[in-house]
Amino acid sequence: MSKDSQNALLQFEPLDETSLIEGFVSQNTRAGSPQRLARIGRLSTLEKNTAGACLSAQHFSMMQMPNIADPNTYKLLTPGPLTTTLAVREAMLVDRCTWDDDYKAMTESIRASLLELAQANPAEYGVVLMQGSGTFGVESVLSSVPGAADRVLVLVNGAYSERMCQILTYHRIAFDRIDCGWDETPDAQRVAEWLDAHPETTIVSMVHSETTTGILNDIESVARVVKAKNRLFIVDAMSSFGGVEIPVESLGIDFLVSSANKCIQGVPGFSFIIARKSALLAAKGNARSLSLDLTAQYETLEKDHGKWRFTSPTHVVAAFDEALRELKAEGGIAARHARYAAVNEALREGMAELGFKAYVAADRQGPFITTFLYPDQAGFDFKHMYAVLKAGGYVIYPGKLTERPSFRLGNIGEIHGDDVPKILGLFRGYLASL
Repeated sequence: MSKDSQNALLQFEPLDETSLIEGFVSQNTRAGSPQRLARIGRLSTLEKNTAGACLSAQHFSMMQMPNIADPNTYKLLTPGPLTTTLAVREAMLVDRCTWDDDYKAMTESIRASLLELAQANPAEYGVVLMQGSGTFGVESVLSSVPGAADRVLVLVNGAYSERMCQILTYHRIAFDRIDCGWDETPDAQRVAEWLDAHPETTIVSMVHSETTTGILNDIESVARVVKAKNRLFIVDAMSSFGGVEIPVESLGIDFLVSSANKCIQGVPGFSFIIARKSALLAAKGNARSLSLDLTAQYETLEKDHGKWRFTSPTHVVAAFDEALRELKAEGGIAARHARYAAVNEALREGMAELGFKAYVAADRQGPFITTFLYPDQAGFDFKHMYAVLKAGGYVIYPGKLTERPSFRLGNIGEIHGDDVPKILGLFRGYLASL
């Protein structure tokens, strides 16, 4: 910086701290936005702690978060990534240092909040945040927990339980599988019979909400069997945690895996594992991967009070922190579940009236995503329908079924009751054009 520039900056008189904060609030608050007000309050505290009353008006203005309009042009009818609030995305506009105590405190707050949502005692359970997608979290557990003498039983009824088998194969971990139809749920009695006949099986692993189809598996019944037989229980709750109550401790789940960009409505970038501490620490030394070493990640988070082993997705963490506050403001898991369930039911009923058949029966359908079979109507073309829906403000998912062509409608994220008639109207208009 030149001497003239330095002198120019020195000419600005410092303002009273209160005036600075009040001015910032008046210029940057949108009416009716409690999230924005809360963020301003937190920023105000930060400014007090760092800059104090010597911060000039010009300096302060340079640090203001931009007051932007929502740039989204369509909503995501997908099971994650999903449509987030503007406040969640705005939380990512600040760069953060991974070593900073404020950032580590944010990480620790997130970990504590997740235990609370899981209804898990902090004395018995811990939380591990893991860089990467949900699959990274699942692979972290499956490649870190089984020891050389362990054998895993995988309950398979969709693409994501199939992925568990792929992970175990890659890491050369012994496993077996019990298969059922992708529109059926694993049977707890069959699991009990297997465990009685196979004492070498030490771990049972399954998916809760299979986003392949939208089916919601009965983890409660399976959990009772697994605990009665004294085996470890791993649950992939990727698309369900935060959208339905899962009392991890009372169910006896040893490892539950989910992701930042699902029902808590954050953005993609990390997964998290809620783990029984005794099982987690017993797995030390079992990991087949450096970066996915679950126990090592946990020990570092504990030792350094929120410091990740390797570079963490700082912006994503801040977005998730905001998303947790929004979940609480909505009324917690119960309120969010009610919203999801109501929208899902309305979509299923409306699509049935239009001639779209759901793949999963209503009594097995989860409230997060629904698979619909292609209609028999002449001229139907998925790509054309996709383009019509996108032009109308919504993006859908193609299907994952192999035996019958299908597509999926997710309803997590910022999807509300007033979206339903708009969505159904777009489908109706497309069908009428054929």
